[in-house]
Amino acid sequence: MKLTVVGCSGSFPSVDSACSSYLVEADGFRLLLDMGNGALGELQRHCGLYDLDAIFLSHLHADHCIDMCGYFVARYYRHEGGRCDALPVYAPEGAEQRLTTAYADTPSPTAMSEVFDFRTLRSGSFDIGPFRVRTERVCHPVEAYGIRVEHGGTSLAYSGDTGVCDALDELAAGTDLFLCEASFTHGKEDIPELHLNGREAGATAARADVGRLVLTHVPPWTDGERNLADARAVYGGPAELARPGTVYEL
Repeated sequence: MKLTVVGCSGSFPSVDSACSSYLVEADGFRLLLDMGNGALGELQRHCGLYDLDAIFLSHLHADHCIDMCGYFVARYYRHEGGRCDALPVYAPEGAEQRLTTAYADTPSPTAMSEVFDFRTLRSGSFDIGPFRVRTERVCHPVEAYGIRVEHGGTSLAYSGDTGVCDALDELAAGTDLFLCEASFTHGKEDIPELHLNGREAGATAARADVGRLVLTHVPPWTDGERNLADARAVYGGPAELARPGTVYEL
């Protein structure tokens, strides 16, 4: 299983990174976790525009899904090779309506679903291609899901956006790599059930006994190095900040 960081900035793109998007590959199958602002352009550095096999959208905030509007254009109006088949998109309820509203001028009310096969997320376990996945609803102001992906005896977890919660601990438990948001700064922001700070991300990784912690979704106004230091203060395993283009082989 291979994980590529496509974009890792939180809330809005930074000068160095698009917003959240992560490519997971195994056995020739490509699963994209989120497609935030700027991710569609960066994705093309790592795979062909039409080479994705499925997309998981953790929630419907713009910094995790808005480039789906641009991807709709690429798939719907493709002239060379004809229109693409509908791509499975696992997303919270209302994703089609949200993206149609964001695009604002689709050729028809159902045009979005002609190229995206929307499948409503619920907490549970199921298969996506060669991957066994488990999704759980996490703590965020809107319906949001974290995901655990397993293949060939290896595993990774992605938090999406969340505050501290038992569901996140369960998803991360024993994983080889934990891709965890760290939006807030310990001692500065204290807003429950919204985001994690670096210390909370590290504490979650420690409780879950993960093999590696990768902090992501750090907004441009947050000091990532401080968050990393806070995480390392409570988690003794390997920990680092997500960087665009970094590849992890699991």
